Amino acid sequence: MEIRERRDGDFIILSPAGRIDNDSSAAFQQKLLSCIGAPAARVVVDLSGVEFISSAGLGALMTAAKQAKASQARIGVAALRPVVQEIFTISRFGHVVRVFATPADAMAALQ
Repeated sequence: MEIRERRDGDFIILSPAGRIDNDSSAAFQQKLLSCIGAPAARVVVDLSGVEFISSAGLGALMTAAKQAKASQARIGVAALRPVVQEIFTISRFGHVVRVFATPADAMAALQ
């Protein structure tokens, strides 16, 4: 898995690519937490390049969502592929982190 990072105004956009599984979830979580560490941070995770996310990857997102809440940061995920969308739906993960159709939609909602 590779994670690209870019800034768009006040937002940090993370774009992981590949699989977020047991082998890559620790690096994914570390990157998320480093971005959320600043007070009132705004982070959008663009999942358009992710072909699969395991329970370990969901756990990394859950940890980041808890950290975001504690530091008054905002986090959202966007552009889920059908397989990843199905995993989010089955696990009801949309109750843990907000899901958006596009990164632009996420940025508009998380202002």
